[in-house]
Amino acid sequence: MRSHLLNETTADEYRRTVTEGVDRVAAKLAATRRPHTGISVDELAPVIGGIDLDRPLGDAAAALDELEDVYLRDAVYFHHPRYLGHLNCPVVIPAVVGEAVLSAVNSSLDTWDQSIGGTLIERRLIDWTARRIGLGEAADGVFTSGGSQSNFHALLLARDEACRIVMKRALDAGSELTKAELLPKLRIFTSEASHFSVQKSAAMLGLGYEAVISVPVDRNRRMDTSLLALELENCAAEGLFPMAVVATAGTTDFGSIDPLPEIARLTSEHSAWMHVDAAYGCGLLASPTRRHLLTGIEHADSVTVDYHKSFFQPVSSSAMLVRDRDTLRHATYHADYLNPRRMAEERIPNQVDKSIQTTRRFDALKLWMTLRIMGADAVGSLFDEVVGLAAAGWEILDADPRFEVVVRPQLSTLVFRYLPTAAADDAAGPRPELLDEAQLHARKALFASGEAVVAGTKVDGKQYLKFTLLNPQTTTADITAVLDLVAAHAEQFLGESLAVHH
Repeated sequence: MRSHLLNETTADEYRRTVTEGVDRVAAKLAATRRPHTGISVDELAPVIGGIDLDRPLGDAAAALDELEDVYLRDAVYFHHPRYLGHLNCPVVIPAVVGEAVLSAVNSSLDTWDQSIGGTLIERRLIDWTARRIGLGEAADGVFTSGGSQSNFHALLLARDEACRIVMKRALDAGSELTKAELLPKLRIFTSEASHFSVQKSAAMLGLGYEAVISVPVDRNRRMDTSLLALELENCAAEGLFPMAVVATAGTTDFGSIDPLPEIARLTSEHSAWMHVDAAYGCGLLASPTRRHLLTGIEHADSVTVDYHKSFFQPVSSSAMLVRDRDTLRHATYHADYLNPRRMAEERIPNQVDKSIQTTRRFDALKLWMTLRIMGADAVGSLFDEVVGLAAAGWEILDADPRFEVVVRPQLSTLVFRYLPTAAADDAAGPRPELLDEAQLHARKALFASGEAVVAGTKVDGKQYLKFTLLNPQTTTADITAVLDLVAAHAEQFLGESLAVHH
């Protein structure tokens, strides 16, 4: 079946087939009126499970027809203005062009002899991002699959740097400390609102979940640096070692940005590695008006950026950057068949020398095409729009007696919950657990209707709903309409529940 291989003899078939696929998606995007059809697992699973993968259709058109039934019809469409769920952004067309090119050429970014220009483009984008952050001339980094991998990579470097420094100090003092003895004494500090990948990384690095010290947040859901200072002092008093402090520039739930300058000061005082998880907030690096919100990020030892969140790139497009390129050696291994040591001595740029992945897609091309066609200011302006929309959304929620909103947003996330009016509940009001169930019901009912998609979380043990605003096409009218839907679903649930209770 060589006719399906992409090469010089099948170029015309490639053009025709891909064009047909693009036409189908374009038609679907143009006709989409809801972010989701509301189909359930029980409805769709038997359809997909009933397909015999050992009996190919043999025809692209037939396969695309089938794909309509098993995927395209029921996919969740992030480009719809009433998708207000997770940190999923609509994507820009230049990035999709890049995706089409990189998939067809299929470069692998592990070694120079598999990627050539791809290697240099990725390196150029890392340099560009490092300059935007302000990391200095010794900075470097590498693209990754996403924020969780970037955070893991950064903490791996932090762990090995901490081991190197502490073991050297012990040796200079006339004693010897092994890595096995040191690892149980390392601690990572991060806010209670930070991403769960910090805890997962600690476990995968052999430190255990207990190595992560969760620092409480202030009323704006930012790390409380006075409590961080106390925790760092307690760490030293107990004979433990502060391996790293993970600051968050855009928490998943609240979009809050930790006090980066003060965290930088504390990490310097305690000789700890400062990592900034800016997976969400990295869009501010391109913002024409809000870059100052990231002041202090330039002091970081490492930074996570997710271009596929706030640079409007298709998944995946992420990077991990470091202030000192020499620290990347902790992830380097020279294999004779791939990247022998002599290549480094000959200054051959193998990206696998920096990465914890080997085979790796040329995801950097999507960002390259975006910057070359749109420019950074245009991307930053799009992110500015959604941050401004969230500010307007907060005003709407704050003025609506049906809802309680947790915090005024720094980025584009709104966390709130429905509160019944006095007329809707009995004298004592609904039980707290019933009110929690109302939030869960409203979210589930809204998703099942296909009218909109919202997220949910817990705040101080209570159930809340969440709007994650990453679509510049979303308007305040969309926000108001979805809030009315949420209230209607929650009111119906509470009314039926209270009737049964009575």
